[in-house]
Amino acid sequence: MAFQDMAVGLFGQPAAPPANVWWLVGVVVLVILAALVVIIVLRYWNIWFQAYMSNANVSLWSLIGMDLRQVDARTIVQAKIMAVQAGLGPERQTGITTRRLEAHYLAGGDVRKVIQALIAAHRADIDLDFDRAAAIDLAGRDVREAVQTSVNPKVIDCPDPHKSPRPYLSAIARNGVELRVRARVTVRTNLERLIGGATEETIIARVGEGIITAIGSSDTHLEVLENPDRISKAVLERGLDAQTAFEIVSIDIADIDVGENIGARLQAEQAEADTRVARAKAEERRAMAMAREQEMKAAVAQNRAMVMLAEAEVPKAMAAAFRAGLLEQKRFGPPGDGQNAPISAS
Repeated sequence: MAFQDMAVGLFGQPAAPPANVWWLVGVVVLVILAALVVIIVLRYWNIWFQAYMSNANVSLWSLIGMDLRQVDARTIVQAKIMAVQAGLGPERQTGITTRRLEAHYLAGGDVRKVIQALIAAHRADIDLDFDRAAAIDLAGRDVREAVQTSVNPKVIDCPDPHKSPRPYLSAIARNGVELRVRARVTVRTNLERLIGGATEETIIARVGEGIITAIGSSDTHLEVLENPDRISKAVLERGLDAQTAFEIVSIDIADIDVGENIGARLQAEQAEADTRVARAKAEERRAMAMAREQEMKAAVAQNRAMVMLAEAEVPKAMAAAFRAGLLEQKRFGPPGDGQNAPISAS
């Protein structure tokens, strides 16, 4: 009968499969489903049960989807558990949903630091939501450290001993005396300006510039030594924390020493330079006088030579006059005979 049924199925009407075949297919399907369920339970049961007992609101399908999207499910679940246990509020209010945590993780953010920063801000009654915290984290800033600095202000050395070649700021008062100053700046993070705001290096540079300006505007260094707090007040009044990620709490002068008398040294160097210039000018005048003297001596010698040349021409002229008969020589006789007349022209 089985062969006939098969022949009919091949050459005639299709033969209906036997009942045992359907039963075998159903058993295989059930086994596969059971195996999948067992695999899922073994893989996700522990973390899902942990989330369920903590009211973290993470479904089993979400865990499977995280695995398919290559998201660390344990990190997401632990972050949601921390948020729930810290009492941040429901998801609709805080915006800390599973999908948003996954998106932040896939964008390269640190989900754990963001949640820890939100918990710290919530404890300190600081207005910080998930969107701003995630933006700060994706901008490359340490959002957890930023919140901690908002609660516990940070002290910055000015100048920074690790980055500056000199451990002090050098400023000169109007009387020319150098003062060497070291300051400490207490700052706290301004979360509203953390994105796009200037960093600690800008604060250090601005405070150093303000200190140098305040000392340079003092008439004498004694005024600064008597009232060092005037430097702090002058610097704070300038609003140096504008457009920065920090808010300056205070500026304290940690150390101030008297350096060199730059003004006196500059005056001495200027006097030495003036002396050298005067000596150079005197030597120039002396050289010009000597040159003038030599010129006058040469002029005298030239004039003498011209006189001698003129005297030499006199005999020549007389000889020429005799030859031309322009002159007559009369013989000199005894006195009174009329022959002692001088030579005269004919």
